[in-house]
Amino acid sequence: MLVVVLATAGGVGYAPLAPGTCGSLIAVPFLPLLAGLRTRSLPVYAATTLLLVTVAVWAAGRAADLFGGHDDSRIVIDEVAGLVIAGLFVPGTWLATGLAFAFFRLFDVLKPFPAGWVDRRVRGGLGVVGDDLVAGVYAGLSARLALGLL
Repeated sequence: MLVVVLATAGGVGYAPLAPGTCGSLIAVPFLPLLAGLRTRSLPVYAATTLLLVTVAVWAAGRAADLFGGHDDSRIVIDEVAGLVIAGLFVPGTWLATGLAFAFFRLFDVLKPFPAGWVDRRVRGGLGVVGDDLVAGVYAGLSARLALGLL
């Protein structure tokens, strides 16, 4: 079923250990590629990012219904979307990508406001993905700040 393939990022969500981290790793190679796209065509980059987030919200919501849980650990498309959002704020270097990844995992676990609120209060796909989008913004800004200090 397509929705399960998308929501689990091609089955990565079935990883026995740290499926969220594994899901985030799926997005790592895309950050430099997307940054390259951003420099060539900002409208195409924005449309691609918006499409990815939209698909993530849809797939996460449908998969949550199928799996019977609000944010089932097998759903990792939210981590992919969150890390892509972090990439909005950083250049397309591997250092920037690594920092964005590390900060994203930290904020995804800690769920600083309003991420925790979104996770607890918002239902459906937006609730599953929304906290990761917030974590992505925090991660991207933190990585950008860290890069400026290096």
